[in-house]
Amino acid sequence: MSVPLTTLKDLAALPFDDVIDVRSPAEFAEDHMPGAISLPVLDNDERARVGTIYKQQDPFSARKIGAALVSRNAARHIEGPLADRTGGWRPLVYCWRGGQRSGSFASILQQIGWRADTVQGGYKAYRRLVVALLHDDPLPFRPILIDGNTGTAKTRLLTHLQDQGAQVIDLEGLAEHRGSLFGGLTGPQPAQKMFESRLAAALTALDPARPVYLEAESNKIGDLLIPGSLWKAMLAAPRVQISAPLDARARHLIDTYAELTAMPEAIAAIVEKLRPYHAADQIDAWQTQARNADFAPLAAELMRLHYDPRYAKSAARRSGTPTPLDLPDLSEDTLARTATQILENPPIS
Repeated sequence: MSVPLTTLKDLAALPFDDVIDVRSPAEFAEDHMPGAISLPVLDNDERARVGTIYKQQDPFSARKIGAALVSRNAARHIEGPLADRTGGWRPLVYCWRGGQRSGSFASILQQIGWRADTVQGGYKAYRRLVVALLHDDPLPFRPILIDGNTGTAKTRLLTHLQDQGAQVIDLEGLAEHRGSLFGGLTGPQPAQKMFESRLAAALTALDPARPVYLEAESNKIGDLLIPGSLWKAMLAAPRVQISAPLDARARHLIDTYAELTAMPEAIAAIVEKLRPYHAADQIDAWQTQARNADFAPLAAELMRLHYDPRYAKSAARRSGTPTPLDLPDLSEDTLARTATQILENPPIS
């Protein structure tokens, strides 16, 4: 049977034990349905080979070779990852558009006795729902933004808000990037489509009748774009403006990027990217601080001379008046009290 997807909430409600993505590893890596496991019936090279034969020779030859490859790979999956599945196991299988790859694999599983179904329209049907939520339709949620200069512990404040019962989305966590020039040093980001899938899943789990708290961002987090519907809602959202002493912010950044303090040359290389914006002797001085592990003055000067002026220019272009909160420090107790204050007196548009 082919199972239709009409809303993203359908995925969580479907009565299946596993969701199986039979597309190639490259397709899976770019994006996949939440919680899906990868059991490709054609690997990257095999998929390219079958596609070339289909275009350059004839569809029959491509289908014949493809069937042999699918059967071989299906046997490997059944003998391997699926070997411990019992007779009552019920999988949901999908491919790119709900065609031959998912149909063939599901048929083999059905012949064994498993109650396997496929997704009507495959990944493309799922992706259309994600695009509708994040790009095409007005966002059905009311965001409240946590704003402030670099180093004001906005992500930690979101954690305290969540601990106290608020609905929160950590955009930087979903994007695997901390937002600044140094935010991408700890690893690669997901593909844009994967980021959007994560975001759609997070939004779908929320109650639209309650506000959702997010960190104020530019329209890009590292290399990833905030989808249009969310960005439009963020531009119109009320904001809480966090401020804190510069030395507290510097200590917070050192703690946040603690793993990078063992990579002074990497920090110096990132500072090099600021050369078009500052005098050569200033860049050289910052690089010397990085190499000498003088991280506290480096963090303070980067904020005072680079990030804060740029933040001020960006803030001046925003509409509306934020609710200011001036914190004496960025301790966990202070952030917890601040979260309580925000929830008791949320900003209004």
